[in-house]
Amino acid sequence: MSTTNMEENMNVKSVLNTLGITRVETIYYNLSFDELFSHETDPSLVGYERGQVSSLGAVAVDTGKFTGRSPKDKYIVMDETTKETVWWADGKSSGSDNKPIHKEAWEHLKGLSVKQLNGKKLYVMDGFCGANKDTRINVRLVTEVAWMAHFFKNMFIRPTQEELKTFKPDWTILNACKTTCADFSKYGMRSEVFVAFNITERMTVIGGSWYGGEIKKGIFSIMNYFLPLKGIGSFHCSANRGENQDTALFFGLSGTGKTTLSTDPKRALIGDDEHGWDNNGVFNFEGGCYAKCIGLTPQREPEVYAAIRRNALLENVDIDEKGIINFASQKKTENTRVSYPMDHIENIVNPVYKGKHPSKIIFLACDAYGVLPPVAKLTKEQAMYHYLSGYTAKVAGTELGIKEPQATFSACFGKAFLMVHPTLYAQILAQKMQEHRSSAYLINTGWISGSYGVGYRIPLKDNRLAVDAILDGRLDKSEFETLPVFNLQIPKHINGVDDKTLNPRNLWKDKNAYDATARKLGGLFIDNFKLFTDTPIGKGLVSAGPQV
Repeated sequence: MSTTNMEENMNVKSVLNTLGITRVETIYYNLSFDELFSHETDPSLVGYERGQVSSLGAVAVDTGKFTGRSPKDKYIVMDETTKETVWWADGKSSGSDNKPIHKEAWEHLKGLSVKQLNGKKLYVMDGFCGANKDTRINVRLVTEVAWMAHFFKNMFIRPTQEELKTFKPDWTILNACKTTCADFSKYGMRSEVFVAFNITERMTVIGGSWYGGEIKKGIFSIMNYFLPLKGIGSFHCSANRGENQDTALFFGLSGTGKTTLSTDPKRALIGDDEHGWDNNGVFNFEGGCYAKCIGLTPQREPEVYAAIRRNALLENVDIDEKGIINFASQKKTENTRVSYPMDHIENIVNPVYKGKHPSKIIFLACDAYGVLPPVAKLTKEQAMYHYLSGYTAKVAGTELGIKEPQATFSACFGKAFLMVHPTLYAQILAQKMQEHRSSAYLINTGWISGSYGVGYRIPLKDNRLAVDAILDGRLDKSEFETLPVFNLQIPKHINGVDDKTLNPRNLWKDKNAYDATARKLGGLFIDNFKLFTDTPIGKGLVSAGPQV
């Protein structure tokens, strides 16, 4: 049963008609969490549509063969609006994922999606992307899968009943995950799967993938288009606020500890993934969190573990018939996830997810080479360089064929979601930092005393102590030394951390091996950064990077 009245349903039906969805069996409009729970666990459901109730109370679902996004199947309509503004794919390994399609292909994909959704029971969900009313986007999801609607409700800011009365979508997502594009080659596509955006029509169509993250990250990409063109920061980062109202941003790729280190019992969480930075400060795009679950324990991440309860939605976890979850298992994927409403975290900035201009900017890298220091203070130029580089490293054994650490560079710590040239995001970040006197730091959450397989991973306790020293200002008062090759300023002492570990070279038994590995990693940084030297900003930052 819908939670809204007949008049609202008729209005929604009228809007669906304009999209071509003229035959609808039932419209479920903005269902409550309890109603969605009932729908997604309906015993009559089969396959990926059906959710299983876990022993923790959260519903668990599978997303099929797509246990993550499909960036190679992302397309954007090239037209007069986007031709000169979008950062288009050029085939380079660290270049853009924004592949163009023409209007003919778009109409075909939209037609497939509309055809799939016609004649079905549809879930229509409305939400806001952005806590700032001046710049937020009103988003509407149309889907035939109840748990997809649940995912949307978790991740976007939920309108009040009063706000729903006048809600008009600025952007519409047609999630037709059950359909595919069989004649994809005709339209210059890579496969039958598609995640396509039409900025002029303000619409996304999704087909062939059941991964819920496509919904969330797609709208983040759209914010990454509109906001930077207005001079507003749009960043893939988490944010929190201290007792003194000071705000900190945490940038990092998946697996670097962005969610873990920003979820701090001593600080209130603003958000864990996507934020804007305007003239008034920082604001969250979302109304929930989307945390990795692999290896989760109540001891290691108590706040995240406690958030997994009724209304949370688990993806691709190893769960038995009794609903017991094996969080250590990678049976289905290493990328196990949980989405939950923001209020599942006890210590949050509420009721509006905003903060003052951040005083501290922290870049996180999981360095499997064992080269980077546990913590370093960055100049403004180094901050721009490392932000554009977006470095982390995969470790041996995580993917087929990886025998040694493999450097991964993702511009602005979110290459897949960038819609305009990366240097614009970096320029905005630098301008904001200079205007508000923000300081930047690099933290390694990876290995020391050797590369992966020889050294050991930096204890989470030491990472937290380093973050504490940054946030309370103690690190700035430290005595520093310079790390060769990367020319990073590293502190000689942090309370509670062994001084010897602060300079990574100290812990390598073979100092020559460290030097060689540092030069190797530095060379990888240099090669990657060539992608950005096609602009004056990029050229000017080369000296802020490693010198081999």
